[in-house]
Amino acid sequence: MRNPHHIAVIDIGKTNAKLALVDLDTLSEIAVRTRPNVVLPGPPWRHFDTEGHWDFLLNGLKALHAEQGIDAISVTTHGASVVLLDARADLAAPVLDYEQPIPSDVSRAYDAMRPAFAKTGSPRLANGLNVGAQLHYQFNQDPSLRDRTKHIVGYPQYWGHRLTGEMAWDVTSIGCHTDLWQPVAGQFSELVDRLGIADKMAPVRHSADILGTILPEIAAATGLPKNTPVSVGIHDSNASLYPHLLTEEAPFSVVSTGTWVVAMAVGGKVQDLDPTRDTLVNVTAMGQPLPSARFMGGREYEIIQAGQSQPPTPQDVAQVLANAVMILPAVEPSSGPFGGHQMRWRGGEPALGSGQRSAALAFYLAMMTNTCLSLLEAKGMTIVEGPFAQNKAFRTMLSVATGRPVLNGQSSTGTSIGASLLFSKGMTPVLPKLDAIEEDAKEYQAYAKEWYLHTSQTPNG
Repeated sequence: MRNPHHIAVIDIGKTNAKLALVDLDTLSEIAVRTRPNVVLPGPPWRHFDTEGHWDFLLNGLKALHAEQGIDAISVTTHGASVVLLDARADLAAPVLDYEQPIPSDVSRAYDAMRPAFAKTGSPRLANGLNVGAQLHYQFNQDPSLRDRTKHIVGYPQYWGHRLTGEMAWDVTSIGCHTDLWQPVAGQFSELVDRLGIADKMAPVRHSADILGTILPEIAAATGLPKNTPVSVGIHDSNASLYPHLLTEEAPFSVVSTGTWVVAMAVGGKVQDLDPTRDTLVNVTAMGQPLPSARFMGGREYEIIQAGQSQPPTPQDVAQVLANAVMILPAVEPSSGPFGGHQMRWRGGEPALGSGQRSAALAFYLAMMTNTCLSLLEAKGMTIVEGPFAQNKAFRTMLSVATGRPVLNGQSSTGTSIGASLLFSKGMTPVLPKLDAIEEDAKEYQAYAKEWYLHTSQTPNG
């Protein structure tokens, strides 16, 4: 049976919700629609606008099918989110935003029950970034919620459920620092029993499985054929990794960039990771443990640029290198390898909207990425996916700092291509040619050495 041709990819990122139409034959996006992922303030807590997203998705599916035709639907979302459904399979509570602050006494009580990092590969993260912490907080805030909850599903599978009526977790989402999964053992952790949810957790499935076909009412609303299949779905960083798992041999690394910069070292070490540096063990679409590290690079980019970015000229880059103008970590101090440290400029702060500010920021993001890769003992080439793949200053500094080739990923939104490939069974994708950067490294090497000299003077640096 021939693979589907046009894949509609639902891509719910932390910053934007997207609907992309991917041509699986050419691995190209032929249409993209977006809307901001605005977080609603509550009550009862900060939560995602799921109904707004749903209207956007249904309207988009209808329009794209009328314009181009849709053969299948794949789903990818950000991690650190969980959905509670009641006995009617409706939301038992709004879907909590993982940046929701959690009171210190509730956090301390959760700390006493969460499993050890050695079992889960999940570091203790801020706010609700551990799904287990979210659930504990929600049950604490709403004592009747646990009893009202009949099913607990992953965030990609929530959208799949609304399309098909089926329930699941995908292995990449349950394995994304939830505290609920043991990546090496490939099974739930003891936390599901401690939270009293063992009988509520939907089954865990591989991302490329077919969750089901769309419901009759979805077919009627969108014009899609009733037999349109929907994938189980995948965590967005893992979607960026997936094409390369199909085509490359270990060791290599993929850096997925967006709100989060996630470094994933295929063939890297799983043992002896340092949870205080925001290293963790994720799980691939095939269910294998994956050493990873991350920081909020996209958020840091927004903070430093404040909406006034300008690409650096070669002269801007030369000035920043010559004067060692640098940002020292951490711009966003609640996560990443330098969590808890406050950023500072060295060598003067360039003006907002200047090319020199953009160059210094690109170098900072590259050095933070290299720190993540070093913590994983990454080897081989590094493939950059997402928006930072187009940033030459970032890629050049990263290549010099790692001492290894840094290649440009095939898509500015690598998540949609990766998610579409969940329907590529029996097909070996041919990715567009990746280009390495070649630059005179001497000045970059001096800059990187000085950046590390200053960061090594900070605790845990």
